[in-house]
Amino acid sequence: MNEALKTLEPSGIWSHFKEILEIPRPSKKEEKIIAYLKDFASKHKLNCQQDAIGNILITKPATKGFEKRKTVVLQSHVDMVCEKNSDKIHDFENDPIEVYIDDEWIKAKGTTLGADDGIGIAAQLAILSDPNIDHGPLECLFTIDEETGLTGAFGLEAGFLKAEILLNLDSEDEGELFIGCAGGADTVIKMPFTMEKSPREYKPFKLSVSGLRGGHSGDDIHKGYGNANKLLNRILWESAKLHDIRLHSIEGGNLRNALAREANAVILVPEKNIDQLELFVAKNFTEIAKEYMVTEPNLKILLAPFRGKTDEVVAIGDQTKLFNSLYACPHGVIAMSQSIANFVETSTNLASIRMTENEFLITTSQRSSIESAKDDIANMVSACFELTGAAIEHSDGYPGWAPNPQSPIREITEDAYFNLFLSKPQVKAIHAGLECGLIGDKYPSMDMISFGPTIKGAHSPDERLEIASVTKFWKLLLSVLKLIPAKG
Repeated sequence: MNEALKTLEPSGIWSHFKEILEIPRPSKKEEKIIAYLKDFASKHKLNCQQDAIGNILITKPATKGFEKRKTVVLQSHVDMVCEKNSDKIHDFENDPIEVYIDDEWIKAKGTTLGADDGIGIAAQLAILSDPNIDHGPLECLFTIDEETGLTGAFGLEAGFLKAEILLNLDSEDEGELFIGCAGGADTVIKMPFTMEKSPREYKPFKLSVSGLRGGHSGDDIHKGYGNANKLLNRILWESAKLHDIRLHSIEGGNLRNALAREANAVILVPEKNIDQLELFVAKNFTEIAKEYMVTEPNLKILLAPFRGKTDEVVAIGDQTKLFNSLYACPHGVIAMSQSIANFVETSTNLASIRMTENEFLITTSQRSSIESAKDDIANMVSACFELTGAAIEHSDGYPGWAPNPQSPIREITEDAYFNLFLSKPQVKAIHAGLECGLIGDKYPSMDMISFGPTIKGAHSPDERLEIASVTKFWKLLLSVLKLIPAKG
């Protein structure tokens, strides 16, 4: 499987990436990749430790002539976002990721690729397994459950690492060096509802929004992509007022850190209003498609008869509360940075909507490089739903990583990039969360930088990895390792 990767260079990183694609590694279910890493360390006679939370640390002595260099830790996370197209049959807990080469890109067949952060893992393993790569004392840290809770970084203990310098391999834009990131938190809403008997002379229909790009709720929040939950509710809200629809069920989105690509609702419509509703949905699709004609060319909004059981609907008062609060709930960029050009400071993501037996479960996530602004947007989201009497839960969140423009490893990496490629990299902060913020809390003197190859569409089935950028990422990583200074 994935034999096409065997033809790519540099072979070391691609061969390990091929192996990683064949190992299921959903967040919180990383047992198989952990076992693989332990077996890898044993096979190569390298020291391997696992901390109490489950992170893996593999160490390798310095190569000859580099023994006096500062110790460096390479860091990536072992889990991946598990998203697939609705028509794709795939079991992320057991099935390998199937990939193909599309021109200059590696893509998966209907699922997320897992280059975030499988390519970082592959780079670490390629260095650990190659005796001919020059480097000082080396630690490779593989953290667990980054995508759904940063669990590994939260649980990392002071003293587990000996390194003075950290190279985070979880960035997604070749030619960009990151020296800071946003902090984040989740706001989860539990809104109770009751069901009642469906009205007579109503017919069931399924209203669906699909074909959106999705993507990373940090990296892609500013790109003008649609949110399926917001678009679905936009039509439901007005349809309830104009056409007397009743809600039977609703679901949309999936992961807290992904933009919602698909959403649907089963609704009941008075027989006398069916024709008007069909015209209304068609008109809305035309208008919304124009709004998103550049960023969402594949948008679909469909209304189709539903043939399942619909003998109950959500009580009208609870339906109204849901539609109003979802409409009022903010989504997208809230503020741009006043100090960094073209940098998103604060944002919020209406990530998912689910129904349990008696509650609507609504998950949102907030990000900001300013802690008070993060709290403010979380409170704004809460206020929309507190008006309905819903219960609100805020996660503890995670800290941002404050940029240090005088960072020595920043200077080393920037110079290495210029010497290799005769162009200056961009040095910037990222609106997405990186584990560097949490690691920096445990190791405040750690000098850190993050870089990686180009990955587009992360956290969606459109995720793709640029082949040429992997070569540049690999060359930069090896060059930086050679340039690490001696211990003071």
